[in-house]
Amino acid sequence: MVRYSQEATVYVADNASTDGSVDFVRAHFPSVRCIENKENGGYAKGYNDALANLTEDVFVLVNSDVEVTESWLPPVIHYFETHPNTAIIQPKIRDYKSKSTFEYAGAAGGFIDRFGYPYCKGRLFDTLEEDQQQYDEIDRVFWASGACFFIRAEAFRALNGFDEDYFAHQEEIDLCWRANNAGYTCAYVPSALIYHVGGATLAAVNPKKTYLNFRNNLLTMLKNLPTKQLWFTLIMRMVLDGVAGFKFLISFKFAHFWAILSAHISFYRMFSTYWKKRKQQATKVDQYYQHQSVVWQYFVRHRKTFTALKK
Repeated sequence: MVRYSQEATVYVADNASTDGSVDFVRAHFPSVRCIENKENGGYAKGYNDALANLTEDVFVLVNSDVEVTESWLPPVIHYFETHPNTAIIQPKIRDYKSKSTFEYAGAAGGFIDRFGYPYCKGRLFDTLEEDQQQYDEIDRVFWASGACFFIRAEAFRALNGFDEDYFAHQEEIDLCWRANNAGYTCAYVPSALIYHVGGATLAAVNPKKTYLNFRNNLLTMLKNLPTKQLWFTLIMRMVLDGVAGFKFLISFKFAHFWAILSAHISFYRMFSTYWKKRKQQATKVDQYYQHQSVVWQYFVRHRKTFTALKK
Protein backbone atom coordinates (compact mmCIF):
# COMPACT_ATOMS: atom_id res chain seq x y z
CA MET A 1 0.00 0.00 0.00
CA VAL A 2 2.64 2.53 1.07
CA ARG A 3 5.00 1.54 -1.76
CA TYR A 4 2.50 2.37 -4.50
CA SER A 5 0.78 5.34 -2.83
CA GLN A 6 3.43 8.04 -2.86
CA GLU A 7 0.86 10.61 -4.01
CA ALA A 8 -1.15 10.18 -0.80
CA THR A 9 -0.88 10.44 2.95
CA VAL A 10 -1.57 6.95 4.28
CA TYR A 11 -3.59 6.52 7.47
CA VAL A 12 -4.65 3.39 9.33
CA ALA A 13 -8.02 3.77 11.04
CA ASP A 14 -8.15 1.35 13.95
CA ASN A 15 -11.64 0.45 15.18
CA ALA A 16 -10.74 -0.05 18.86
CA SER A 17 -8.81 -3.27 18.21
CA THR A 18 -7.19 -5.14 21.11
CA ASP A 19 -4.63 -7.24 19.19
CA GLY A 20 -1.74 -4.77 19.14
CA SER A 21 -2.37 -3.67 15.53
CA VAL A 22 -1.57 -0.02 16.16
CA ASP A 23 1.73 -0.81 17.87
CA PHE A 24 2.69 -3.11 14.99
CA VAL A 25 1.95 -0.44 12.36
CA ARG A 26 3.89 2.22 14.23
CA ALA A 27 6.87 -0.08 14.67
CA HIS A 28 7.07 -1.39 11.10
CA PHE A 29 5.55 1.44 9.02
CA PRO A 30 6.63 4.72 10.63
CA SER A 31 5.40 6.81 7.68
CA VAL A 32 1.82 5.62 8.23
CA ARG A 33 -0.32 7.75 10.51
CA CYS A 34 -2.65 5.97 12.93
CA ILE A 35 -6.15 7.08 13.88
CA GLU A 36 -7.48 5.27 16.94
CA ASN A 37 -11.28 5.20 17.15
CA LYS A 38 -12.71 4.89 20.63
CA GLU A 39 -15.22 2.18 19.69
CA ASN A 40 -15.93 -0.34 16.95
CA GLY A 41 -18.83 1.32 15.20
CA GLY A 42 -18.57 -0.84 12.09
CA TYR A 43 -17.69 0.37 8.61
CA ALA A 44 -19.97 3.41 8.64
CA LYS A 45 -19.19 4.99 12.00
CA GLY A 46 -15.59 3.81 11.82
CA TYR A 47 -14.93 5.85 8.69
CA ASN A 48 -17.05 8.80 9.82
CA ASP A 49 -14.97 9.05 13.00
CA ALA A 50 -11.67 8.49 11.21
CA LEU A 51 -12.28 11.15 8.55
CA ALA A 52 -13.76 13.79 10.83
CA ASN A 53 -10.56 15.78 11.36
CA LEU A 54 -8.62 15.12 8.15
CA THR A 55 -7.81 18.05 5.86
CA GLU A 56 -7.13 16.28 2.54
CA ASP A 57 -9.30 17.21 -0.48
CA VAL A 58 -9.99 13.60 -1.52
CA PHE A 59 -10.42 10.50 0.63
CA VAL A 60 -9.83 6.95 -0.55
CA LEU A 61 -11.25 4.33 1.78
CA VAL A 62 -9.37 1.07 1.37
CA ASN A 63 -10.35 -2.14 3.15
CA SER A 64 -7.64 -4.04 5.00
CA ASP A 65 -8.01 -6.99 2.58
CA VAL A 66 -7.10 -4.96 -0.53
CA GLU A 67 -3.89 -5.14 -2.56
CA VAL A 68 -3.17 -2.04 -4.66
CA THR A 69 -1.06 -1.97 -7.82
CA GLU A 70 1.60 0.29 -9.24
CA SER A 71 0.26 3.62 -10.61
CA TRP A 72 -3.25 3.02 -9.29
CA LEU A 73 -3.71 6.58 -7.97
CA PRO A 74 -2.73 8.95 -10.85
CA PRO A 75 -5.66 8.01 -13.17
CA VAL A 76 -8.17 8.72 -10.41
CA ILE A 77 -6.50 11.99 -9.41
CA HIS A 78 -6.52 13.11 -13.05
CA TYR A 79 -10.21 12.26 -13.44
CA PHE A 80 -11.13 14.23 -10.34
CA GLU A 81 -9.12 17.20 -11.63
CA THR A 82 -10.83 17.18 -15.03
CA HIS A 83 -14.39 16.31 -13.91
CA PRO A 84 -15.38 18.69 -11.11
CA ASN A 85 -18.92 17.33 -10.75
CA THR A 86 -17.73 13.78 -10.10
CA ALA A 87 -17.71 13.19 -6.36
CA ILE A 88 -17.12 9.41 -6.16
CA ILE A 89 -14.87 7.06 -8.12
CA GLN A 90 -14.32 3.31 -8.08
CA PRO A 91 -11.27 1.51 -9.54
CA LYS A 92 -11.38 -1.82 -11.32
CA ILE A 93 -11.66 -4.54 -8.66
CA ARG A 94 -10.40 -8.05 -9.36
CA ASP A 95 -10.41 -11.08 -7.09
CA TYR A 96 -7.20 -11.51 -5.10
CA LYS A 97 -7.66 -15.32 -5.12
CA SER A 98 -8.31 -15.47 -8.88
CA LYS A 99 -6.58 -12.46 -10.31
CA SER A 100 -8.02 -12.56 -13.81
CA THR A 101 -11.59 -12.54 -12.45
CA PHE A 102 -13.70 -9.60 -11.34
CA GLU A 103 -14.39 -9.48 -7.61
CA TYR A 104 -17.87 -9.75 -6.11
CA ALA A 105 -17.92 -6.57 -4.02
CA GLY A 106 -17.61 -4.07 -6.86
CA ALA A 107 -16.14 -5.53 -10.06
CA ALA A 108 -16.34 -2.76 -12.69
CA GLY A 109 -18.84 -0.46 -10.96
CA GLY A 110 -22.35 -0.79 -9.61
CA PHE A 111 -25.94 -0.24 -10.70
CA ILE A 112 -29.40 -1.06 -9.32
CA ASP A 113 -32.53 -2.42 -10.96
CA ARG A 114 -36.05 -1.07 -10.55
CA PHE A 115 -36.61 -3.22 -7.45
CA GLY A 116 -33.47 -2.00 -5.73
CA TYR A 117 -31.26 -5.05 -6.34
CA PRO A 118 -27.60 -4.02 -6.68
CA TYR A 119 -25.37 -5.58 -9.34
CA CYS A 120 -22.14 -4.76 -11.15
CA LYS A 121 -20.51 -4.77 -14.51
CA GLY A 122 -18.59 -8.02 -14.27
CA ARG A 123 -20.78 -9.54 -11.54
CA LEU A 124 -24.45 -10.51 -11.55
CA PHE A 125 -25.54 -12.26 -8.35
CA ASP A 126 -22.97 -15.06 -7.88
CA THR A 127 -21.68 -15.06 -11.48
CA LEU A 128 -18.24 -13.49 -11.81
CA GLU A 129 -16.81 -12.70 -15.24
CA GLU A 130 -13.23 -13.05 -16.40
CA ASP A 131 -11.65 -9.68 -17.09
CA GLN A 132 -11.07 -9.71 -20.84
CA GLN A 133 -10.89 -5.90 -21.09
CA GLN A 134 -14.61 -5.82 -21.89
CA TYR A 135 -15.11 -3.08 -19.29
CA ASP A 136 -12.00 -1.00 -19.91
CA GLU A 137 -13.72 2.30 -20.69
CA ILE A 138 -14.30 5.02 -18.12
CA ASP A 139 -18.00 5.05 -17.37
CA ARG A 140 -20.55 6.68 -15.15
CA VAL A 141 -21.97 4.24 -12.59
CA PHE A 142 -24.67 4.45 -9.94
CA TRP A 143 -22.60 3.22 -6.98
CA ALA A 144 -19.00 2.47 -6.09
CA SER A 145 -17.77 -0.36 -3.91
CA GLY A 146 -16.83 0.35 -0.30
CA ALA A 147 -13.87 -2.00 -0.69
CA CYS A 148 -11.99 0.85 -2.39
CA PHE A 149 -14.00 4.04 -2.41
CA PHE A 150 -12.76 7.46 -3.58
CA ILE A 151 -14.79 10.52 -2.56
CA ARG A 152 -14.20 14.26 -2.46
CA ALA A 153 -13.99 15.45 1.14
CA GLU A 154 -16.34 18.34 0.39
CA ALA A 155 -19.02 15.98 -0.93
CA PHE A 156 -18.54 13.52 1.94
CA ARG A 157 -19.21 16.29 4.46
CA ALA A 158 -22.07 17.82 2.47
CA LEU A 159 -23.78 14.41 2.47
CA ASN A 160 -23.09 13.91 6.21
CA GLY A 161 -20.96 10.84 5.52
CA PHE A 162 -22.18 7.31 5.93
CA ASP A 163 -25.43 6.44 7.68
CA GLU A 164 -24.20 4.92 10.94
CA ASP A 165 -27.43 2.95 11.51
CA TYR A 166 -26.27 0.53 8.81
CA PHE A 167 -23.22 -0.64 10.79
CA ALA A 168 -21.99 -2.61 7.76
CA HIS A 169 -23.06 -3.60 4.21
CA GLN A 170 -24.64 -1.35 1.57
CA GLU A 171 -23.85 1.90 3.36
CA GLU A 172 -21.76 2.88 0.32
CA ILE A 173 -24.76 2.31 -1.97
CA ASP A 174 -26.85 4.57 0.24
CA LEU A 175 -24.16 7.27 0.16
CA CYS A 176 -23.85 7.03 -3.63
CA TRP A 177 -27.62 7.16 -4.03
CA ARG A 178 -27.74 10.31 -1.91
CA ALA A 179 -24.88 11.74 -3.97
CA ASN A 180 -26.81 11.07 -7.19
CA ASN A 181 -29.92 12.66 -5.68
CA ALA A 182 -27.86 15.74 -4.76
CA GLY A 183 -26.60 16.17 -8.32
CA TYR A 184 -23.14 14.61 -8.01
CA THR A 185 -21.93 11.83 -10.30
CA CYS A 186 -20.09 8.56 -9.66
CA ALA A 187 -17.52 7.14 -12.07
CA TYR A 188 -15.58 3.96 -12.78
CA VAL A 189 -11.93 4.39 -13.78
CA PRO A 190 -10.57 1.02 -15.01
CA SER A 191 -6.92 2.01 -15.37
CA ALA A 192 -6.79 2.10 -11.57
CA LEU A 193 -6.58 -1.57 -10.58
CA ILE A 194 -6.80 -3.21 -7.16
CA TYR A 195 -7.31 -6.75 -5.87
CA HIS A 196 -9.79 -7.57 -3.11
CA VAL A 197 -9.89 -10.73 -0.97
CA GLY A 198 -13.54 -10.27 0.06
CA GLY A 199 -15.41 -11.78 2.96
CA ALA A 200 -12.85 -10.61 5.51
CA THR A 201 -15.55 -9.16 7.76
CA LEU A 202 -18.35 -11.64 7.07
CA ALA A 203 -18.13 -14.61 4.72
CA ALA A 204 -20.78 -15.02 2.05
CA VAL A 205 -22.13 -18.11 3.82
CA ASN A 206 -22.63 -16.20 7.08
CA PRO A 207 -26.38 -15.62 7.84
CA LYS A 208 -25.45 -12.29 9.44
CA LYS A 209 -24.33 -11.10 6.01
CA THR A 210 -27.66 -12.21 4.53
CA TYR A 211 -29.51 -10.33 7.28
CA LEU A 212 -27.57 -7.08 6.82
CA ASN A 213 -27.78 -7.13 3.03
CA PHE A 214 -31.55 -7.68 2.94
CA ARG A 215 -32.34 -5.23 5.75
CA ASN A 216 -30.03 -2.47 4.58
CA ASN A 217 -31.20 -2.77 0.99
CA LEU A 218 -34.80 -2.16 2.10
CA LEU A 219 -33.73 0.77 4.26
CA THR A 220 -31.80 2.30 1.35
CA MET A 221 -34.86 2.18 -0.89
CA LEU A 222 -37.05 3.68 1.83
CA LYS A 223 -34.63 6.59 2.21
CA ASN A 224 -33.95 7.36 -1.42
CA LEU A 225 -36.66 6.19 -3.84
CA PRO A 226 -39.02 8.76 -5.37
CA THR A 227 -42.37 8.67 -3.55
CA LYS A 228 -44.27 7.72 -6.71
CA GLN A 229 -42.21 4.52 -7.01
CA LEU A 230 -41.68 3.68 -3.36
CA TRP A 231 -44.81 1.73 -2.43
CA PHE A 232 -44.97 -0.44 -5.56
CA THR A 233 -41.26 -1.25 -5.22
CA LEU A 234 -41.53 -2.18 -1.54
CA ILE A 235 -44.56 -4.42 -2.19
CA MET A 236 -42.71 -6.19 -4.99
CA ARG A 237 -39.70 -6.65 -2.74
CA MET A 238 -41.87 -8.31 -0.11
CA VAL A 239 -42.84 -10.85 -2.76
CA LEU A 240 -39.35 -11.35 -4.19
CA ASP A 241 -37.71 -11.59 -0.77
CA GLY A 242 -40.37 -14.14 0.16
CA VAL A 243 -39.34 -16.22 -2.85
CA ALA A 244 -35.69 -15.98 -1.78
CA GLY A 245 -36.62 -17.06 1.74
CA PHE A 246 -38.63 -20.01 0.41
CA LYS A 247 -35.65 -21.06 -1.72
CA PHE A 248 -33.44 -21.09 1.40
CA LEU A 249 -36.13 -23.04 3.27
CA ILE A 250 -36.44 -25.84 0.72
CA SER A 251 -32.63 -25.98 0.50
CA PHE A 252 -32.52 -26.61 4.27
CA LYS A 253 -30.61 -23.36 4.82
CA PHE A 254 -32.76 -22.47 7.78
CA ALA A 255 -30.36 -19.89 9.22
CA HIS A 256 -30.53 -17.86 6.01
CA PHE A 257 -34.32 -18.18 5.88
CA TRP A 258 -34.47 -16.80 9.41
CA ALA A 259 -32.00 -14.05 8.44
CA ILE A 260 -34.36 -12.78 5.73
CA LEU A 261 -37.34 -12.95 8.07
CA SER A 262 -35.37 -11.11 10.77
CA ALA A 263 -34.27 -8.50 8.24
CA HIS A 264 -37.88 -7.70 7.41
CA ILE A 265 -38.88 -7.54 11.07
CA SER A 266 -36.01 -5.14 11.73
CA PHE A 267 -36.98 -3.08 8.67
CA TYR A 268 -40.54 -2.64 9.98
CA ARG A 269 -39.21 -1.61 13.38
CA MET A 270 -36.91 0.98 11.79
CA PHE A 271 -39.48 2.20 9.27
CA SER A 272 -40.50 5.42 11.05
CA THR A 273 -36.88 6.37 11.76
CA TYR A 274 -35.88 5.94 8.13
CA TRP A 275 -39.02 7.62 6.84
CA LYS A 276 -37.80 10.76 8.61
CA LYS A 277 -34.50 10.47 6.74
CA ARG A 278 -36.24 11.02 3.39
CA LYS A 279 -34.82 14.51 3.02
CA GLN A 280 -33.22 14.31 -0.39
CA GLN A 281 -34.94 11.55 -2.32
CA ALA A 282 -34.95 11.73 -6.09
CA THR A 283 -37.82 13.44 -7.86
CA LYS A 284 -37.13 11.47 -11.03
CA VAL A 285 -35.12 8.46 -12.09
CA ASP A 286 -32.14 9.13 -14.34
CA GLN A 287 -30.67 6.79 -16.92
CA TYR A 288 -28.33 5.16 -14.41
CA TYR A 289 -31.22 3.74 -12.42
CA GLN A 290 -31.90 0.50 -14.25
CA HIS A 291 -35.58 -0.24 -14.94
CA GLN A 292 -35.42 -3.93 -15.78
CA SER A 293 -35.58 -6.67 -13.20
CA VAL A 294 -32.17 -8.26 -12.77
CA VAL A 295 -33.87 -11.16 -10.99
CA TRP A 296 -36.02 -11.88 -14.05
CA GLN A 297 -33.16 -11.47 -16.51
CA TYR A 298 -30.77 -13.65 -14.51
CA PHE A 299 -32.94 -16.46 -13.16
CA VAL A 300 -35.62 -16.69 -15.87
CA ARG A 301 -33.95 -15.49 -19.06
CA HIS A 302 -30.53 -16.85 -17.97
CA ARG A 303 -28.62 -13.70 -18.86
CA LYS A 304 -25.53 -14.07 -16.72
CA THR A 305 -23.35 -11.14 -17.80
CA PHE A 306 -23.78 -7.39 -17.80
CA THR A 307 -23.37 -7.27 -21.58
CA ALA A 308 -26.16 -9.85 -22.04
CA LEU A 309 -28.32 -7.96 -19.56
CA LYS A 310 -28.03 -4.73 -21.55
CA LYS A 311 -29.19 -6.52 -24.69
